[in-house]
Amino acid sequence: MIKSYDFLVIGGGSAGYNAARTAAASGQRVAIIDGARQLGGLCILRGCMPSKTLLYMADVLHLAQKGATFGLRIPRARADMKAIHARKLKIIGEFAGYRVQALKTGRFDLIRSHARFVDPHTVELSNGRRLHGKHFLIATGSKVSVPPVPGLNEVKFWTSDDILDLSFTPKSVLVLGGGIVACELAQFLNRIGTRVTLIQRSPNILRDHSGEASAVVQQAFVDEGIELFAGTRIQGVSQGPRGVTVTFLHDGQRITRRAEHLFNALGREPNTTGLNLAAAGVKTKPNGQVIINRWQQTNAPHIYAAGDCSGPAEIVHIAIQQGVLAAQHAAGIKGLKAVDFSLLLNVVFTDPQLATIGRLERELDQAGTPFIRASYPFNDHGKSILMDANYGYVKIIAEPRRGRILGAEIVGKDAGELIHCFSGPLAMRATVFDLLRAPWYHPTLAEIITYPLEEIAEQIGSK
Repeated sequence: MIKSYDFLVIGGGSAGYNAARTAAASGQRVAIIDGARQLGGLCILRGCMPSKTLLYMADVLHLAQKGATFGLRIPRARADMKAIHARKLKIIGEFAGYRVQALKTGRFDLIRSHARFVDPHTVELSNGRRLHGKHFLIATGSKVSVPPVPGLNEVKFWTSDDILDLSFTPKSVLVLGGGIVACELAQFLNRIGTRVTLIQRSPNILRDHSGEASAVVQQAFVDEGIELFAGTRIQGVSQGPRGVTVTFLHDGQRITRRAEHLFNALGREPNTTGLNLAAAGVKTKPNGQVIINRWQQTNAPHIYAAGDCSGPAEIVHIAIQQGVLAAQHAAGIKGLKAVDFSLLLNVVFTDPQLATIGRLERELDQAGTPFIRASYPFNDHGKSILMDANYGYVKIIAEPRRGRILGAEIVGKDAGELIHCFSGPLAMRATVFDLLRAPWYHPTLAEIITYPLEEIAEQIGSK
């Protein structure tokens, strides 16, 4: 006899868990199917929480090592990786424990298994049992991809999982990739004492961000001692007795670099290959990403998808919004609003941090939308100067007639915190004049935002 549910969720991460509790609250019969070895999801176990724990510890170490800049005598500061690893395990263990507790509250069934579709309304579990669902949510996240780089499949390489689980300081690491994960963890490795070489295929690191922003982070990396090559073409990867060798072309030259370890940070891909989506009639892109509409529905309307497996943004708060929206839509709740990507918020936790919100110059140019902008550098601002936090700038983008804020880009100290100064105003469609009516305390980092606000106000006032 096949057990039936109103809402079956495949995957117990941020999107799946929040969708399940929303569906259960609306009175539906709900189950989460998750066959992972450890419950908690990518963010808690192998993403946001462990990485930011390590990055913050590396920031503290970096400040201690440059104590002389602040007139401090700190004879020696170095990483104790065993202690760092233990602290990280304790922190993520607590978060994972909370999530497991929430999954086992009894509001919905938790089924510890993997699932694959056998028809549009039926999934088969690892143990052969079958479940029937009126509605489904695919929330299986993403996995590390192995792109077709010559020799990559034949060598031993680390993924982000391995870096986040280190209990020792590697002597040397070659980092393939220049995205968010590559950059954050390359700087972490460098700061704990590893010799790091970063090899990026695109002309800039952090290629999804503006060239101006990525150039600031790139300069900081070089200044800290990371050997960085951008705009490369990798010719081959090989394993030898002394480690891994990568050969690549850069500025017309053939270059070879060798290190003890190789970190493959060339991206992630949707984790959908084992779901047998063809049996459900669900369409995907060539990379396995599930195609959805604005209500998170696939082309099979009773099957939804949310989070990293569907995109378009691999960000936890977006995954949560998508999961909740899918559950509400499946329950037939009226008056729903789709996820508003004009408010998209993004943070890169390098040092300096890089943060953006809303619509940025490249997108506005492509859409032919008029805008004005203004920026102000951190190296001319009192609080950042006394903190020796001189990299970066604050940039504000606004509508040219009334000054309504369209987006912002911050590269610099605590940019991930400062960007939230724009979250409420953007959601409320505020203008630069609205923000200038607010009090800004001196001396604070946040005060730097007033300078580009004032410049845009002057530009509008002079028209």
